[in-house]
Amino acid sequence: MSNESNNVATLEVIKQYWNEHIHDLEIARHPVGTEGFFKDLEEYRFDKLDYLPKVVDFSKYHEQDLLEIGCGVGIDLIRFAKNGARVTGVDLAQQSIELAEKNFAFNAVVGDLRVMNGEQLKFDDNSFDVVYAHGVLQYTANAQKMVDEIFRVLKPGGEAIIMVYNRNSWLNWMSKLFKTELEHEDAPVLNKYSIGEVKKMLLRFSTVKIIPERFPRKTRLHHGLKAVMFNDIFVPVFNIIPRSIVRPIGWHIMVFAFK
Repeated sequence: MSNESNNVATLEVIKQYWNEHIHDLEIARHPVGTEGFFKDLEEYRFDKLDYLPKVVDFSKYHEQDLLEIGCGVGIDLIRFAKNGARVTGVDLAQQSIELAEKNFAFNAVVGDLRVMNGEQLKFDDNSFDVVYAHGVLQYTANAQKMVDEIFRVLKPGGEAIIMVYNRNSWLNWMSKLFKTELEHEDAPVLNKYSIGEVKKMLLRFSTVKIIPERFPRKTRLHHGLKAVMFNDIFVPVFNIIPRSIVRPIGWHIMVFAFK
């Protein structure tokens, strides 16, 4: 089987997986697809990722054309839309797009939402001012192909905002040390990258800024002794260490790249 055939087969498995899994579903208190469900996911996301609004200015892209690849149920995309961006969201999973459409309706915002493969975008060259792909490249069949598509559809001077997982991070080391699974470790593809590997993928961009982020915060996912050890001991002790020292081992590698 050729590499291209393998890639297509892998993408089909990825699509099936994400049609059967909703990110952070385990913390939702309301039925899937209800307004309360989306509020549960949004509250949890911005608690878990408290850094995100600090490093991504959702109000900065007013009246700009913004594409999110792997938009999921639309939580981040809605923030851009509420701040005046003209938004387009694509996802490989039909379920994600159907849920995103409901979420957009509950929030009374508009967007162009489509089922689409982020490695083969059906948009013209130089179509968007911004492309946002937070937590997507690590789950796709060919990350470089997706990066190349991001570059292609960006307008000259346009900005790509990308997040991938850091192989050399506190969370990856803890996972290996304590033999605990990461979120979606059962996904068909889950890649982690060094900062050097990320820079290599982005060589075509004129400017690349990298900010490692996501440091330990108390979690609702653990219970019992594991919760006590993590929430009451590890998190407070880790966060005593100055960020300037631990910055390179953040779990999320945030990238701001300009074409």
